[in-house]
Amino acid sequence: MRLFLCEKPSQGRDIAKVLGATRRGDGCLIGTDSTVTWCIGHLLETAPPEAYGKQFKSWSLDHLPIIPTHWQVEAKPKTAAQLKVIKRLLREASTVVIATDADREGEMIARELLELCKYRGPVQRLWLSALNETSIRKALSSLKSGQETFSLYQAALARSRADWLIGMNLSRLFTLLGRRAGYDGVLSVGRVQTPTLRLVVDRDRTIASFVSVPYWEVDVHLASMGHPFIASWSPPSSEQDESGRCIQQTLASQATQAISNTRTATVRSLQTEHLREAPPLPFDLSTLQEVCSRKLGLGVQEVLNIAQALYETHKATTYPRSDCRYLPESMFDEAPAVLDALLKTDPALRPALASLDRSLRSRAWNDAKVTAHHGIIPTTEPANLARMSEQERQVYEQIRSHYLAQFLPQHEFDRTQVELECGAERLTAVGKQILVQGWKGLLHDTSEEDESSRKAQVLPVLQQGTQCTVNNVELKSMHTSAPKPLTEGDLIKAMKNVAKLVNDPRLKQKLRDTTGIGTEATRAGIIKGLIDRGYLQKKKRALVASAAAHTLIEAVPAAVTDPGMTAIWEQALDEIEAGRLTLDAFVAKQANWVTQLVEHCAELTLALPVEKSGLACPICNASMRRRTGKSGPYWSCSHYPDCKGTIPIRKDTRRP
Repeated sequence: MRLFLCEKPSQGRDIAKVLGATRRGDGCLIGTDSTVTWCIGHLLETAPPEAYGKQFKSWSLDHLPIIPTHWQVEAKPKTAAQLKVIKRLLREASTVVIATDADREGEMIARELLELCKYRGPVQRLWLSALNETSIRKALSSLKSGQETFSLYQAALARSRADWLIGMNLSRLFTLLGRRAGYDGVLSVGRVQTPTLRLVVDRDRTIASFVSVPYWEVDVHLASMGHPFIASWSPPSSEQDESGRCIQQTLASQATQAISNTRTATVRSLQTEHLREAPPLPFDLSTLQEVCSRKLGLGVQEVLNIAQALYETHKATTYPRSDCRYLPESMFDEAPAVLDALLKTDPALRPALASLDRSLRSRAWNDAKVTAHHGIIPTTEPANLARMSEQERQVYEQIRSHYLAQFLPQHEFDRTQVELECGAERLTAVGKQILVQGWKGLLHDTSEEDESSRKAQVLPVLQQGTQCTVNNVELKSMHTSAPKPLTEGDLIKAMKNVAKLVNDPRLKQKLRDTTGIGTEATRAGIIKGLIDRGYLQKKKRALVASAAAHTLIEAVPAAVTDPGMTAIWEQALDEIEAGRLTLDAFVAKQANWVTQLVEHCAELTLALPVEKSGLACPICNASMRRRTGKSGPYWSCSHYPDCKGTIPIRKDTRRP
């Protein structure tokens, strides 16, 4: 019997339908020569510390670090029944086809079961980019050998064990150090979550310490041959700040008066540049999350869930957890089928589809830049828009539009910069003349352009020496603005582009082309975890770090919060996936690093905000701090554990 092992029941039903496996069994679907079964996500999880010794059940610095020599996994109680089904089916299987999601975690979900059940038979891999019937049949006709994707499992296992080593040891370490300092909460530390949290804390600190500085602008309203336009006064270079702004009100006022008195400005020079903008590439997951966060106000986990539903439930789009925005060149031949399916899905698209040039081959089709997955695009089969929720339809339309844009011309325009003189003062005007609207007619987004009206203005016909009339001069009092708080989309972008935040030039170069912090599949979960733990709070669309988050980032060493270090770890996982680094070597390095960190930090005294009582210790006369024990809160000596003086707190008051 050939056993197909899927990740989710819905995925199993789709594959079983194509295989003709329609007879229902216990946790499976049975066909003539194939049976399809499924996991429900991870059926197994890495065993907790106490599985390696009863002494680890209690938290103690004396027990750290905890480094397993033989790693153990445990069944998740909620899905134990399905695990029992899979164990039975694996005993009967002659061949296993791994049909979980085509990524690291999908590979691990299946392989950890094969290992637990000691399956030693042949293994094949079904590599799917979409769950529509055509894609499934195509993938079934070209099954990969199990050996081809085994390194994905090794990389996922490495990630899991590194996360365990760092999370279990450092969370215990810094929580215990916090308790020593009188802090009552748990200081949860993670290999990826803590550097991600630092990104938000750093932004919050920058906003809090920001001091607004006044500056002045002078707008000059000009006209030539009756055609109005706006120019900006350019302060002398010796009087500008680092951003080219005038911070001397007197100087700006004098310039305003001088320009008003002169009444005419003369064109000194002008330069026109012809520019072309190619359509944006199809989405990868991070870019989809970033755009939908900004345009639709969706959380990044919401976007992932919706993209997964569009892939699994509606069969409307391809595999969502992609880190690639390019498409295989062979998929260009499928474009007519995709476009026809889009028209059947939404007949209102007919005018837009009629404007496409189906012969255009944009930069998106590029085999050299396609990774294990390709960009997220619509499938070749019609979808049912009526069955989609409003948010699902909105996300679907974003994906659809980025695909359609590949068949529209580039956006072309002339950008002209004009330098004028008005007496002794210098003015600059910028104009834009759109020549070919191209793809921007479909994807025009004013929030992305970030251009003031004067930069997008259409200038009159000008040439060197043209005299322009000064109609009005406007002195504007301005203030520098603090950076905006990060949104979930901004945080996803910062995680992906972490190289920009690293100062070390060698490290920056290494990180320039890597995935940054986390992966496409995990970033949303990391952010959600930080929100669920109370480290991040949402205020409308903005993310703000809580007091506990600031406490944690202040407490842990820079090496733990450094985004560059985390990205290097992610790069190592890519090396494992490529077969250039072994699982054991990677885990050994992580264990060594954790050991050194525990040894280095075990005697640290953390400076944490704690509640003080104003009371004196009855034993040593030191100040008392509030703690919580098994019987509730109490006041404890600030010199604990050297002094164990305590004072109970009555239940009806915070005082003794």
